[in-house]
Order: sequence, then structure tokens, then C-alpha cells
Amino acid sequence: MQKLKKDRSAAWKVSDYELEIAKQIAKRPAQTLKIVEEFITGTSAAHAPWIPLAAADARYRDLTIGRTLVEAIRDRMTAASPPGGGEVVAPAVRRTDTNILDSLDLGKSLDRKDYGSRLIKEQRRLTRLTLRRKFEKRALVAVFEGSDAAGKGGSIRRVVQALDPRTTSVIPFAAPSDEEKAHPYLWRFWRHIPKKGHLSIFDRSWYVRVLVERVEQFCSQDEWLRAYDEIRSFEAELADYGVIVVKFWLAIDKAEQLRRFRERQKIGYKRYKITDEDWRNRRKWNDYAQAVHDMVDRTSTDKAPWTLVEANDKYFARFKVLKTIADRLEAEL
Repeated sequence: MQKLKKDRSAAWKVSDYELEIAKQIAKRPAQTLKIVEEFITGTSAAHAPWIPLAAADARYRDLTIGRTLVEAIRDRMTAASPPGGGEVVAPAVRRTDTNILDSLDLGKSLDRKDYGSRLIKEQRRLTRLTLRRKFEKRALVAVFEGSDAAGKGGSIRRVVQALDPRTTSVIPFAAPSDEEKAHPYLWRFWRHIPKKGHLSIFDRSWYVRVLVERVEQFCSQDEWLRAYDEIRSFEAELADYGVIVVKFWLAIDKAEQLRRFRERQKIGYKRYKITDEDWRNRRKWNDYAQAVHDMVDRTSTDKAPWTLVEANDKYFARFKVLKTIADRLEAEL
């Protein structure tokens, strides 16, 4: 760097600030080495490893970098398994005899009269909270997941009724497009994270990787195992930025789902809600229940906790969702 600084044609490459930093590093080689070791060991993974490289000799450095890139591309292109299909980079999920969904009391209910008055009360509270000056420096992401016919749409509508449409977005997610498949899977969700003072409601979410894609084998085991860590990191980044993350799993039992499926088939304006895919998913009830258990177990954190909603009774579920969002906002603000 000192040599470059003296060369008039190359002096622009080195600022006085960079030269001063280099001098400080030279004075503290042991401390510098410790910091470098910590960040390399802390962020190097099987699917994205750091490669320490002796760079004093420019010819050796350039040749080694080029050779490493060529070998990495060749290995990936000739691999028998798809990207992410090699070494397992996340610990396997725990297998237990009990499921967290079994602990829910799905008999909880609310009569229609109490439901109406309580719902309006919570909607008004939510409106006041989102209009507070303090919320202008925060944002809210509400994630809705649940069994087919669990009532996600109805709960979302009651939440939206209390919110300013100018600052609120509802984003439904289905199968990814070709463009979305060409990016890392979190990319299509990142784009809808709200700016400060705004709210985004996700009807289905990034949890598709550890639910549908896991059960239906749309991704490799390594990919959905790795996703638990990726999701926790993703949500931690949101929380650190000031986004309030609220996550709901709406749970119903198998008998209630069957009743709602049959009701949808009988009522004309509801018939569009029931598809062959819903019936096919129902046959994998136990597989989905296990996936939900693992998801809650591994991704419920202090910064982004899961709320399990007893949804056999729609009135109770809608009220609990609204109250949970309002309570969380009040605590955060």
C-alpha cells in the first residue's frame, strides 16, 4: 500500500484512511488473526465455505482463484443430486411420541353475541395502535398458516377491517413462478416486507419450505432442514430492523375439516374454495401434523413467536388473532 501510494499513476487506489487502517492492523497481528478466525469459523458452511488463500504472490493468488471457481462450477454441474442435495448441513428434526397440536383444546368457542362486541373492541384497539406516532418507526408482518379450511381468510379479513388500506398489504402466496424458482427461495418474500409505518399480511409464507415442499417432496431433505436456520436468521433480521413479526397457525381437527369441505361442495359461492388438491392433502394429515410440530419447535423464538389458534370455532379464532396482534403491538410500542 505504501508502494502504491508513492506511484502517481496508482495512488488513487489507496486512501489515507485505508493506509492508516493497514498500519493499525500491522501493529496488532494477533488481534487481527483472532477476529478473522472468528468470522470465518462462524460463517463458513458446507454449502458456502470460506477458502483461506495465500495472496502475497499475485500469480499464485489469481491462478488459485480461477482454478477454484472452475472446479466449483464443474462439481455442481456434474453432481448427481440437485443443489443442496449433498451433505446434510442441518441437524435432523427430533422425533417424539407427542405432537404440539395435540395439546390444543379445540373445543374453545365464543357465542355470536360476545364475539361481535369483543371483535369490535379489539378492532378499535388495533386501529388506535397502528395510528400511534411510535408505529411510524416500526412495521408489522403478520404470517397466517394453517390447515386447509381452517379459516385464514376470514381471520385476515377481520384484521384488515381495522387497518388503514393506504399502509396495509395482503399478500397471498401460491406455487412459485419460474422467475421466483430462479432465485433463493426467500427472495420472493423479501420483496414484500413493509417499510416503516406499514403492515404486510402474508396468506401463506416462507414456511412453505418446511411444510408443503417438505411433505410433497418439492425440495430435498437438506434444503428443508437447512431452512429452519435460514428462517430464524431471516426473522431475526426483520426484528432487529424494527419489524414486529406475528405468526399464526390456525388448527382444526380432522372431523371439522371434513365438515367444512362438504359444506364448501354444497354451497355454490363457496365451491371454488375446494379443490382436488385439498382432498389429496387431507390424505397426508399425519405428515403435515409432524411438519407443523417440527416447524413450531424449531422456529418459535422470542423475536418471532408462534401463536397456535384453536380454530374449530371461527368466532373464537378470529377474536384470538385480533387480540394477539393488538397485545403484541401494545407491548412493542
